[in-house]
Amino acid sequence: DPDLAIGTAKELVESCCKTILAQCSVDIPNKANLPKLTKLAVKQLALTPDDIPDKAKAAETIKRLLSNLATITQGVAELRNHYGTGHGKGAGTKGLSPRHAKLAVGAASTLAGFLIETHQHKSGSKTP
Repeated sequence: DPDLAIGTAKELVESCCKTILAQCSVDIPNKANLPKLTKLAVKQLALTPDDIPDKAKAAETIKRLLSNLATITQGVAELRNHYGTGHGKGAGTKGLSPRHAKLAVGAASTLAGFLIETHQHKSGSKTP
C-alpha cells in the first residue's frame, strides 16, 4: 500500500525527532510540522552545516549532505500531504506507484537511522 508506506515514512521521521528532542529536554512547539521538528533535532545534534569546521576533511561535501537533510524532510512531508495516509481522498484519486513509496521509505528510514545513531553517539547510550 504505497499511500500507507508514505504516511508511515513521515511518521517515522516525526517520531524520531520528537523522541530526540524530548530526551534532550527541548520544548516541542505544539504545531511544529515535520521540517520544523527536523530542524530542531538537527540543531540539537549539532548537524547543521555551520557545525562542521571548514578545516574538516571533506567539509564541503559533509555540509552539502547535511543541507540535504532538510530537502529530504520537506520532500517526505509533501509526498505524505499529497499521497500518503492522513487526509481523505476523493473517488478516483490516483496514488503513486510502489517504487515511489520505496523511495520515500528509504529516504525517511536512512534519515531517521542517522539521527538516532548520532543522538546515541552524542549521549553515549545504545538506545534513545
